[in-house]
Amino acid sequence: MNPVTTFTVALCEFIDDEVSLDPDTAVEPDTDLLTTGLVDSLGAMEIVHWIEESQGLHIDPAEVTIENFQTVDRMIALVARLKSQ
Repeated sequence: MNPVTTFTVALCEFIDDEVSLDPDTAVEPDTDLLTTGLVDSLGAMEIVHWIEESQGLHIDPAEVTIENFQTVDRMIALVARLKSQ
């Protein structure tokens, strides 16, 4: 499994296990987390912290937007962009 796939699986599992407000709905990479209500603002901050810790990154508060955190796929894209800077 490549590093992006491994991180994607780990992030989906973290959201499922620790953050999701609906444990009966499995989080997939393209699941809309925010407009469906699966993740609230506190959960989004927990995700930011988890990503920062697991990837050794700092995410600027200006980057914490619906565009960057609506789905796991978008979070993966944000991490890739931050790592390439």
